[in-house]
Amino acid sequence: MIDTTSARSRLERQLAELEARQAHLASDLAEPLDPDSSERAIEVEDEASLEAQANLVANEIASTRRALDRIADGTYGECVRCGAEIGAGRLEARPEAALCIGCASRDA
Repeated sequence: MIDTTSARSRLERQLAELEARQAHLASDLAEPLDPDSSERAIEVEDEASLEAQANLVANEIASTRRALDRIADGTYGECVRCGAEIGAGRLEARPEAALCIGCASRDA
């Protein structure tokens, strides 16, 4: 039996950390590039890196929210693809996991 209370707490902490990181990235991305900078190419490259990081964080936030939704609707710990139980070790390592190890390894 999965301890959903513990999983919910962990996921809520994870979500708060991710949202803080997202806000920090958004703040960094909002800073305008210096048009007179001799380092313009580096600034553009840094901007692209920040945008990629922001996209990854947004995906992690979405996964975490979906996991919290699965807790709320009573399907947490069930593979969203095949319906099999997701192993406790997998959920411990990745509490936002939506796929059992079998389905996840087929995607790899």
